[in-house]
Amino acid sequence: MLETFLFFVFAVLSVVGALGMLISRSPVAAALWMVQVMLAIACLYLTLNAAFIGVVQVLVYAGAIMVLFLFVIMLLNLEDMPSVGGIDWRKVVAGVLGVAVLAQLLALVVVRFGAIPDAPSAEEAVAATDVPYLGVALLTEHAFTLQIVGVLLLAATIGAVVLAKKRFV
Repeated sequence: MLETFLFFVFAVLSVVGALGMLISRSPVAAALWMVQVMLAIACLYLTLNAAFIGVVQVLVYAGAIMVLFLFVIMLLNLEDMPSVGGIDWRKVVAGVLGVAVLAQLLALVVVRFGAIPDAPSAEEAVAATDVPYLGVALLTEHAFTLQIVGVLLLAATIGAVVLAKKRFV
């Protein structure tokens, strides 16, 4: 009962942090909202008995990746985000309604064709988050994916620095 309550508390905190990240005008404030989202997601992992993934979430994402983001933001010397203009609320409502209709259609297809797989048992789910299993999976099945993510992060950082470089004539 307590785990379910904490799960919903941390889920609401992560959604509030994501909305704060989208609404904030300062890039530094947006990055700090993103840190809150990362910490809330780590707490969600802890409520699901995935302690290792929760700790890695804090160390890697809330720690290293967010420090990288803040470093790039400070390197670019950004002030406030540029004004985009007025928000057309009709388009926002239409987008939300479109996503709701799409979700209902997807749920209908899943229920109709029985595409929901059987959930693993609690023992299998906890065993899948053990450190040796994760290490073997990351270094065998997902090694190429990890390298691609690293290269993409490096390319994005280099691109941000090149775009922000002041040209002196």
